[in-house]
Amino acid sequence: MEHAMKMSDTDYRLELAALIESRRETFTDLSDHIWDLAETRFEEFQSAELLCQALEAEGFHVERGVGGMETAFIGQYGSGSPVIAILGEFDALSGLSQKPGVTAKDPLEPGGNGHGCGHNLLGTGALAAAVAVRRYMEAHELPGTVRYYGCPGEEGGSGKAFMARAGLFDDIDVCFTWHPAWVNGIMEASSLANYQVYFKFHGVSSHAAGSPHLGRSALDAVELMNVGVNYLREHVIPEARMHYAVTNSGGRSPNVVQSEAEVLYLLRAPKVSQVEEIYQRVCDIARGAALMTGTQVDIVFDKACSNLVPNRTLEQVMHRHFTALGLPEYTPEEEAFAQGLVDSLSEQERRVISAVAPDLMGKGIADGIRPLDGPPRGGKGSTDVGDVSWIAPTAQCQTATWAVGTPGHSWQVVTIGKTSIAHKGMLQAAKVIAASAVEVLTNPEIVETAKAELRERLNGASYVCPIPPDVQPSAVK
Repeated sequence: MEHAMKMSDTDYRLELAALIESRRETFTDLSDHIWDLAETRFEEFQSAELLCQALEAEGFHVERGVGGMETAFIGQYGSGSPVIAILGEFDALSGLSQKPGVTAKDPLEPGGNGHGCGHNLLGTGALAAAVAVRRYMEAHELPGTVRYYGCPGEEGGSGKAFMARAGLFDDIDVCFTWHPAWVNGIMEASSLANYQVYFKFHGVSSHAAGSPHLGRSALDAVELMNVGVNYLREHVIPEARMHYAVTNSGGRSPNVVQSEAEVLYLLRAPKVSQVEEIYQRVCDIARGAALMTGTQVDIVFDKACSNLVPNRTLEQVMHRHFTALGLPEYTPEEEAFAQGLVDSLSEQERRVISAVAPDLMGKGIADGIRPLDGPPRGGKGSTDVGDVSWIAPTAQCQTATWAVGTPGHSWQVVTIGKTSIAHKGMLQAAKVIAASAVEVLTNPEIVETAKAELRERLNGASYVCPIPPDVQPSAVK
């Protein structure tokens, strides 16, 4: 009986992989087109429409503009339980424009956008998985529902948190997704919750030499606030992170007392409650800076996301299929190109390889799958996948679409994003997700086990969206 089950696993894995490979060119062209567009948070109008059209061409019913976001959408096939969600992202980052397929920094458009986190691959790979699952369900008359969630604004927008607040994930049973990376394996770490908040200071302009005493400097307030927050760093938990960007310095004239200035803060900690505590302290610092400078401050909440709740039940399913599917093969040319990108890293960046994956030292492309062992780890990054993971059991994999050691949000991520290396990793992720989804569709007991694990991890807590109800999604202000 055990042998028959393994043969069955092998059969559907091979069938799903063949379905994906038969549309390789379609998927790689779609990913490359989204790479070309490089649209940032909540402005991914063309990218979202390309994905919607691809879903409709494959027989999905698509609902556009969900969750109060024009670029959010859901594609659905089938009906009834279990409901399998597959998450896709497709937003780019500002300031990371880069020519494709080269081993030196060379922007396509100075100051332009670029897919510095590989979301052109993420969205398309997730779509490829959903398409394969749909075709398998149709061919084998499987009951259940597969949904592709088009999730905008992951980079600085927390689109999934807005979708969660709208209840769009409330009826799903399990969720799968992936992320480009420079290693292969399951993303078993948790993530940091975060808040993103604007602090807008308003003062009084005046001649900086003739009548400085009549001015009230909003820029001074921003600087004093930043100094105060930097002193706060010693007095918060070690896992917390506080980042800021001065988004309005008040102009380019030093002989004018700046009447308007603005700073954007991103506050992170392992739990939403910890972020909230830090946020309140940062708000007090902002008010203090306003008092010291005789200015006024508006505090404008932009977005937030929750920490990720791992689910070992689904992670084991994904890992088993990943291990069985193995890894792509690479040509000498691909290996040489990847090694060129490794050589472009600084010595400090290359040290990360020896610390995180010493077995990959001296290699251009990861050639193994990380083991799934030990308790879930605490992560240092943030993702709005965390909000979904509070609502339904969620698992993610990562595949090597980047050269070994590549830091995220870098020009090296952008330049490799249209290459055959990236395409191979993208389609491998699609195969892992598709096989995992089909196993859940055909084994409903996995759903119950995964849900029981989620309940245990939450320990009586339930999801509360960290974004206040009056805050609406918006493009970069």
